Amino acid sequence: MGGVVGKDESPGGWIPETKLEAKMVQAMQRKAAVGTSMRSFNSVILKFPKIDESLRNCKAIFEQFDSDSNGAIDPQELKHCFDKLEITYSEEEISDLFEACDINENMGMKFNEFIVLLCLVYLLKEDPSATQAKSRMGLPDLEATFETLVNAFVFLDKNKDGCVSKSEMVEAINETTSGERSSGRIGMKRFEEMDWDKNGMVTFKEFLFAFTRWVGIDELEDEEDAEEKV
Repeated sequence: MGGVVGKDESPGGWIPETKLEAKMVQAMQRKAAVGTSMRSFNSVILKFPKIDESLRNCKAIFEQFDSDSNGAIDPQELKHCFDKLEITYSEEEISDLFEACDINENMGMKFNEFIVLLCLVYLLKEDPSATQAKSRMGLPDLEATFETLVNAFVFLDKNKDGCVSKSEMVEAINETTSGERSSGRIGMKRFEEMDWDKNGMVTFKEFLFAFTRWVGIDELEDEEDAEEKV
């Protein structure tokens, strides 16, 4: 075997695939070190409606920067968005973020991809060297929602390594639904929905994409696309 350990066998040895992913994990480790006030997965679920409402209100921001109104934000429109929100990123960083969030690789970011990108920007702005990080994006209501999502992830990340493993997800669900035999299966199902690349570890980005599906943000887009075609 040559002594090589697979990703699934040793999540602790999991290697981030991109510089951006590594930064995300480091930022989340800093958050995890501080801790979260969330005490159960139920408390995360109870916040879904409020988070859902806040994210849907983000549609106006999306439409504002989708200057050609084609339902997607291209790299040029994203640069304009960053300028407007006074987010200082280099060309390379903007390009990395765009690539990371344009999951359909169609050179255009749909609404749910845009939300994930903004939340990642919020997380990455939270580093110790960034002064006034809270007000940097100029979207206070949205930032409170992003903070809730960060806290939810920190709650799941029991060993504070910046990622969530299958056993951590199952443990979080089990804490909530003690005594229910199906709880382990629920945890596994939720984890599988999040672990897109099937490497046994969930990053904050994967968690966010799964979250937009759970609250139906991506369905909202499909409905609107269908209405436009009618």
